[in-house]
Amino acid sequence: MPVPKRRTGKAKKNMRRSHHAMTAPNAVESPDSGEKVLPHRVCLKSGFYKGRQVIKVKD
Repeated sequence: MPVPKRRTGKAKKNMRRSHHAMTAPNAVESPDSGEKVLPHRVCLKSGFYKGRQVIKVKD
C-alpha cells in the first residue's frame, strides 16, 4: 500500500484547506413582505416567488 514519503508541512496543509471556510447564507429582503428570505425559495409570509404568488397563505 502506498505511503507518503514525506510529512505534509503546516503551510502546505493550510493552503489546501483555504477553501474550507464557512460562509454566512446570503439572505435577501423579499420585495413583497420585506422579510429576509434565502435565494431561490418561496417567501413563507407572502407566498410569492419571482413576482407571482405560488402558495396561498393563511391570514
